[in-house]
Amino acid sequence: MYVSMTPLLAEATRVGYTVGAFNAHNLEMVPPMIRAARDLGAPIIIQTSPGTARYVGMRNFVAVCRSMASDEIVDVALHLDHATNLTDIRDAIEAGYSSVMFDGSQLPFTRNVATSRRVIEYARDHGASVETEIGTIGGTEEGIRNKVGVYTQPEEAVRLLQEVDTDALAVSIGTNHGQFKAKTRLDLDLLSRIHRAVDVPLVIHGGTGVDEADYPQLTADGIRKFNVGTELLVGWTRTAQERFAATKVNSSLRNNIVPCNDVVHDIVAHKISLFMGADRSQ
Repeated sequence: MYVSMTPLLAEATRVGYTVGAFNAHNLEMVPPMIRAARDLGAPIIIQTSPGTARYVGMRNFVAVCRSMASDEIVDVALHLDHATNLTDIRDAIEAGYSSVMFDGSQLPFTRNVATSRRVIEYARDHGASVETEIGTIGGTEEGIRNKVGVYTQPEEAVRLLQEVDTDALAVSIGTNHGQFKAKTRLDLDLLSRIHRAVDVPLVIHGGTGVDEADYPQLTADGIRKFNVGTELLVGWTRTAQERFAATKVNSSLRNNIVPCNDVVHDIVAHKISLFMGADRSQ
C-alpha cells in the first residue's frame, strides 16, 4: 500500500526493527528500490530532496510510488527530505507525497517549534506524516551545509516534543551528510540517553557513513528510520561512468542504465536485510 510513515514506524517500533529510507536521485532509481523491498517482504521509504522532486516532477514520483505499491504488494511511503521552504512542503503534499520533513534545525528554537507546528497541522489535514529535527547534521546535502554538526541533547529533544507532536525526530549523534570514504564515530551513549528521554521514532541522517556493525545498537536505541543516500548516488554514478565509457554511442541507453539500477537494488536489499535482521537487545 501507499502510506504515510506513521504506520510503518509504528510497526517497526512494535516489532523492533528499522525502516530503510532511500534517497532517489532520479526517477530511474525508484523501481529497483521498491522491488528490493518487495523481495524482502519489507516496507520502504522513498525520499527525494526538494531539488530532485522539482527536477523530476512531484506528481511523477507520486504516480510511480503509488502504482508500484499496489502492483508489487509492498508498503511504500514517499517522503520529502530536508525541506526548509514551506512552499516545497505544500506543493509536495498537494502532489500526493505521503510524508515530509521540515528541517528547522538551523533556526532558533522558538522558530523551529512554531514552524514545525504549522507544517504538522497542514500535513495532518492532508493525511501526511512529518519528521522534524533538533540538532544539526554535519556535511552537505542539497544545499544544507554544516561544517560541523551540533549534537542533539536529550533535554532539547524533550523540550521540542513538549511543543511539537511530530511523527519522527531526526537526531545528531555524529553522522555527516555526504560521507562515504570513511566511517563515522557515533556517540551511542548519547543516543541511548535520548532514547530513554523521549517516546518517538528516531531518525539517522547521513547513514552512508555509519559502520554496519553499529546497526543493531542503533535499532535497540530507538532508530526507526535510517537514511541512505550518498552510497546509492556513488554506486549508480560509478557504474554509469564505467558503462558509458565502454559503450558505443548508438547503443540503447537501457544497456547502460539497467546495470546502474541493479546496483541500487543490491544496495537497498543489503541494507534492508540488516535493518530487518539486526540483533535486538530490547
